[in-house]
Amino acid sequence: MNRRDLIASTAAAAGLAVAGPALSRSTGASMPVPTPPVARKIPVTIEQLGRTRVDDYQWMKDDNWQAVLRDPGLIKADVKENLLAENAYREAMMASTVPLQNQMFEEMKGRIKQDDSSVPSPDGPWEYYSRYRTGDQHPLYCRRPRGGGSEQVLLDANALAEGKAYSDVGQASWSPDHAFYGYSEDAQGSEVYRIYVKDLATGALVGEPIESSAGGFTFSPDSQWIFWTNRDDNGRPDKIFRRPVRGGETTLVYEEADDGMFIGVGRTADDRFVMISIQNQETSETRYIPRDAPTAEPRVLEPRLVARLYSADHWGDRWVIRTNADDSVDFKVVEAPTSRPGKANWRDLIPHTPGRFIEGVALVKDYVARQERADANTRIVIRDRAGAEHEIAVDEPAYALNLAGASEFDTSVMRYGYNSPSTPTSTYDYDLRTRERTLRKVQEIPSGHDPANYVVERINAPALDGEMVPVSILRRRDTPVDGSAPLLLYGYGSYGIPMAASFSTNRLSLVNRGWIYAIAHIRGGSDKGWGWFLDARRFKKKNTFTDFIACAEHLIRTGYGCAGNIVAHGGSAGGLLMGAVNNMRPDLWAGVIGDVPFVDVINTMSDVSLPLTPPEWPEWGNPIEDPEAYDYMYSYSPYDQVTIQPYPAVLATGGLSDPRVTYWEPQKWVARLRPATTSGKPVLLKINMEAGHGGSSGRFDYLKEVALVYAFAIWTIEKGWETA
Repeated sequence: MNRRDLIASTAAAAGLAVAGPALSRSTGASMPVPTPPVARKIPVTIEQLGRTRVDDYQWMKDDNWQAVLRDPGLIKADVKENLLAENAYREAMMASTVPLQNQMFEEMKGRIKQDDSSVPSPDGPWEYYSRYRTGDQHPLYCRRPRGGGSEQVLLDANALAEGKAYSDVGQASWSPDHAFYGYSEDAQGSEVYRIYVKDLATGALVGEPIESSAGGFTFSPDSQWIFWTNRDDNGRPDKIFRRPVRGGETTLVYEEADDGMFIGVGRTADDRFVMISIQNQETSETRYIPRDAPTAEPRVLEPRLVARLYSADHWGDRWVIRTNADDSVDFKVVEAPTSRPGKANWRDLIPHTPGRFIEGVALVKDYVARQERADANTRIVIRDRAGAEHEIAVDEPAYALNLAGASEFDTSVMRYGYNSPSTPTSTYDYDLRTRERTLRKVQEIPSGHDPANYVVERINAPALDGEMVPVSILRRRDTPVDGSAPLLLYGYGSYGIPMAASFSTNRLSLVNRGWIYAIAHIRGGSDKGWGWFLDARRFKKKNTFTDFIACAEHLIRTGYGCAGNIVAHGGSAGGLLMGAVNNMRPDLWAGVIGDVPFVDVINTMSDVSLPLTPPEWPEWGNPIEDPEAYDYMYSYSPYDQVTIQPYPAVLATGGLSDPRVTYWEPQKWVARLRPATTSGKPVLLKINMEAGHGGSSGRFDYLKEVALVYAFAIWTIEKGWETA
């Protein structure tokens, strides 16, 4: 298993490559070209629903993967050796880009206000905020008296991360009486968190740390109890527990019997109830515990019904519920009496309007605010108890509004953020009664940024079936629109998650080099409403892929790019998109970047032990029981549909402790893709051996990963492997 063979480019695909790449194929005075690792093939025949498939690289999945997620040091030696060899090969191939990576990292770092801080959130006698010290990787979580006074540091995340390769604070929040502060830490990247509770009067931790948490927790409205979500051995949230805040006996509050459901716990806006949410991609249920009986059994608000979603909050004297019930595809908002919350008593508060997707609702004492999405843009609408409404207006072709709500219930002020691809984020406090808007913060770019130097555009690309797919575009004003500029096209298209036309300082490192940056608002997201999502799931999933290709073709026709001069980029489920369009239209791309790509679809969705498999059958289909789902899924699964053809340059990234898209998916994809391509263009893998799905936890370490990805994009356009 641990043989250290030097593999020539013509060697048979057997045995493992050395941890450092061999050098061969000398090209005269040029540096020797690194030889890629060649993963051994161990064919495994899989029989399923009368169908047969052969997987040559199943050995890359560690049989002990659950333990590896919690302790990456337990990974099998042969798997680790292959990953290290791939990392070394990528580093050798991209060695010429190191100065560019360093330059882009410094640019990105220079756009960060290193001692930045959030706008304080007022709640009772205190206001809470986070801030950074210059040079720190992680924030400080703080509070100060609302009327002015000395700062109290509640948590120094840098001290928490001391001596650790990875440390991420999942949640940090205070108790309703402001006496306790809770925070959860993931120290592996596996999204398995440990929860701590601090007594703010003494600064001491109270009770034993809570182990094996999913990261989310809430204090009871009376501040005497803490409730949290447990994560089981397979990485799924399965139970809600509680214990006294200061420590003591742990009690099971709720256990979900269906492996296909996600669960979580929180409080209502008015602090009247503890809420347990239960949901998958298409079905949900809510249970609630009254404030005056925090140890009571949770009550069902409305029993779950397949294909019906609802989420509930409490508005002083009534429930407010967002739901797709009664064929409300783009959701509506209903109200119900506190004592009779079931559907029989639901009454429309904000009726359903097709094409106006209600994304979320925020409540304060006398107002309900909602965030809506239509045509890939957002808007915020305010409604008072009498039913009068008004909108917060915006005048740009592509932008992002974010309703942040309020930290306290008895207020008339809510917060929201605004930005666009060219405009840094502005944070406002908005008085819902007087309609006065107060600017609290404008994102500062220390190295300088002038929005007037950029152009933001919105075009619509015709899809194969005639649907019009929005595309948001950012470019410098002096970048030509004649097909000569390199283009990066980004997409996602799954789970109903929209891609906001938002501001990113990192993208400027491409755009300022003459690139055009475009976001394809393809089906599978909710960019044009929930129906936009429904039209690209299960047996319509291929709409996501053909929409993305249609966007690329329209950008070519309109002068924003040209075939072979485009880099496609997507991550996670967007990595599935990358794998699919890489197979379907390799001629369009100079390069394809799949960050933590979900590419081994049929195998993953057939493995019930994986954390996300049962909960995501409503999204993709169940290939274990449904032959039609198997056949359709197999027909687009990027790993299974790799064929002999001239692929573009490819970069796949992953994290060793990633529980969402496990490390072996990009590893297997690269192993199968590299011997299949006839183009001679490189297929590279980067596995972060110390992180999970989101990459490095430190803000500067993360920028280095972004710089590598963008350097790869430039390298593919310039065919850097030919001139190294």
